[in-house]
Amino acid sequence: MTSLDQDQRARMADKIAEIDRICAQARIMPVITIAREADILPLADALAAGGLRVLEVTLRSEHGLEAIRRLRAERPELCVGAGTVLDQDMLAAATAAGAQFIVTPGSTRELLLAALDNPLPMLPGVSSASDLMIGYALGYRRFKLFPAEVCGGVAALKALSGPFGGVRFCPTGGITPDNLQRYMAQPNVMCVGGTWMFQREWVANSDWARIQQCSAEALKLLA
Repeated sequence: MTSLDQDQRARMADKIAEIDRICAQARIMPVITIAREADILPLADALAAGGLRVLEVTLRSEHGLEAIRRLRAERPELCVGAGTVLDQDMLAAATAAGAQFIVTPGSTRELLLAALDNPLPMLPGVSSASDLMIGYALGYRRFKLFPAEVCGGVAALKALSGPFGGVRFCPTGGITPDNLQRYMAQPNVMCVGGTWMFQREWVANSDWARIQQCSAEALKLLA
């Protein structure tokens, strides 16, 4: 059993407030995996032009860390987080690259403990009440529900709101324009993550105008 000391509790409170600020700014958070280094800036620019300026750059490809470094250096007006962080080494690498927040697809006690003393706020991934309780015991109150549609979607969020009244989520995985509004209508949802606004073939074809348009249309659904 691990209990937080006074300093850790204070830092966690600050991190929760920072996650709330980031998610309120985002509303819709693109979850980006960079296939070509040449796509880093034009993809980010297209998303930002459409109004999406908080980006989760995953570490699923060899270009993830470089994308974070370049965006932080060349697009400082954007808020750039690191996603698909799986272990302590990836947490350290993302922090060194300049990420402003951390997102994980799931939770291990080791990673949750390591993040307590890391300066960055983290959204741990959960897919069940049991996952959630591991993070809750360590002071976490903001989570990524993943894969959202597979693990119950809106119905799961409604069910979790009972025992976990102080917890809020960023659902990711299966979010589309068809269900976006239902997710965002839930009181325990801060923002959603998704990829529909920059489909793979659009990026491959450098169709940046279409990505900008789709991003703007996504935000209009929340007007």
